[in-house]
Amino acid sequence: MGRFDGPVRTRHWEGVTAKATIWHATVLTLFPEIFPGPLGLSLAGRALASGLWALEARDIRDSATDRHRSVDDTPAGGGPGMVLRADVLAAAIDAAEIDPSRPRLLMSPRGRPLTQARIVELAEGPGPLIVCGRFEGVDQRVIDARTLEEISIGDYVLSGGEIAALALIDACVRLLPGVMGKQESGADESFSDNLLEYPQYTRPQLFEGRPIPDILTSGDHARVAAWRRAEAEALTKARRPDLWQARQKAPKSTTGP
Repeated sequence: MGRFDGPVRTRHWEGVTAKATIWHATVLTLFPEIFPGPLGLSLAGRALASGLWALEARDIRDSATDRHRSVDDTPAGGGPGMVLRADVLAAAIDAAEIDPSRPRLLMSPRGRPLTQARIVELAEGPGPLIVCGRFEGVDQRVIDARTLEEISIGDYVLSGGEIAALALIDACVRLLPGVMGKQESGADESFSDNLLEYPQYTRPQLFEGRPIPDILTSGDHARVAAWRRAEAEALTKARRPDLWQARQKAPKSTTGP
């Protein structure tokens, strides 16, 4: 089990079951010492220390049955690398004893792309079990038998699923009630409406000859809102035409701008 030395107090998860009312992330990994990592700092760390959410890192090797604690074997059909064994990983998933209502995720480069909409769904639920793959991947039979939802954080390959799991958990935790200072912070940002976020500015008024746009200091809230929307739309069209096309196809809101 993971032992988490947070910025406020030490958390021990031996034999601990999170309360049903607390968002709970359970991570299966070959490297539990990676956690909480950055999740133990800043907003997520303070929320973890204060009990707004719970984190458990479980070592997959604890479910190995031989004296070498083997978790992988050579690919059937040949090829380079090693593959996580179905029997060992299935035993690790079963040992976690998670509630059936909790999602079971596998961080995988071949999974469906992670979106802000999926993050919102996960944040509103009880919290996921997350399997972090390693080597050449995971035996397909355990993916099927334990109904793992494969999720990707981008079109590139990492050494393992741990960094991807950290990113997913962080994105969820910041949306939990009480974590961010203002509730609006989670709604008015990139991807919240299939738009990239508008440019942000703060003091000094003049930086290396570059001023803050006058409209942002005008005090006219309606004009500021219109400027921000126009900037967000322009950025999205230029940088993420895929998001812009999705936005154009989506049903129009009767209350939104």
